[in-house]
Amino acid sequence: MANFLKLPTWADADTDLANCVVETPRGSTCKLDWDPKLKVFTLAKPLMAGLTYPYDWGFIPSTKAEDGDPVDVLIIHESRTYPGVVLRCRPVGVLEVLQRTKGKEERNDRVFAVPDRSPHETDLKDIRKLPARAVEELENFFRATVALEKKELEFLGWHGPGHAIKTIKQHSK
Repeated sequence: MANFLKLPTWADADTDLANCVVETPRGSTCKLDWDPKLKVFTLAKPLMAGLTYPYDWGFIPSTKAEDGDPVDVLIIHESRTYPGVVLRCRPVGVLEVLQRTKGKEERNDRVFAVPDRSPHETDLKDIRKLPARAVEELENFFRATVALEKKELEFLGWHGPGHAIKTIKQHSK
């Protein structure tokens, strides 16, 4: 099996399409993580009862965020996928997040992306154009996913596609 962490960050040298690895598909009631030593996806944690991932969750390969993991990505689309699918995606924004755990603070930003071959989401160019209700639901989802771990999230701001691309480039290895 491929080492998903070492795939190229960018799908093409002359585009801003990022490779995005799906770890946890939409609809899942548990979070999965890629384990590079075992070269399999493993259970990271179950979610609270009734909570499911609204979209595919994963990471951008060959990046390293402040928390030491690859840059997180939420892939907004309606298609069904599975762990290990690599999608060529257009970054549409980033949510800057400050995470607090046991007195320790660290940034744990989330990039949002849309697959380049996703006909239903081609109109989404900027995450800041989402309806207020969708933004509120996503923020509540992120809070709920860490609630059982005694983590606190502070949302520092929603930013557009240019900021997302800059975030990815800044964290590329």
